[in-house]
Amino acid sequence: MAGRIEARLAERKIELPDAPGPAGSYVPYVASGPFLFVSGQIPMVNGALPYKGRLGAEIDLEQGRAIARICGLNIIAQVKAACDGDLDRVRRCLRLSGYVACTDDFTQHPAVINGASDLMTEVFGDAGLHSRIAVGNRSLPLGVPVEIESIWDIV
Repeated sequence: MAGRIEARLAERKIELPDAPGPAGSYVPYVASGPFLFVSGQIPMVNGALPYKGRLGAEIDLEQGRAIARICGLNIIAQVKAACDGDLDRVRRCLRLSGYVACTDDFTQHPAVINGASDLMTEVFGDAGLHSRIAVGNRSLPLGVPVEIESIWDIV
């Protein structure tokens, strides 16, 4: 039987991808006590990286928000994997750390990362409210425009 969060996903027609594997020498998540640390998630879609470039150059703000949402979906997929498929084990999303590859004059990093932040509250309600940082960078791994890591409180 589907849990409360799975029901929210279904009613909002949000489909989670399979949790992507790591792109380097690390694990996708680490659980320690009630804390779950999810490694930086990039906009991987079906094993491919369809989005590359920088905000303020090849990628515009609305595209960036959509790309951050994809990173958020990958984060939730990792959380689901870490919780043995039971997203109802999430007590709270504690923090998102968002990194935006951008031009030197791009200053709307928070608006980009809102794509993932808004997803967390859409899926988890008040438990999705979190602290956050949004930082601009000249480049990110594999040329992606957005990477987001997270910390969770789970049961």
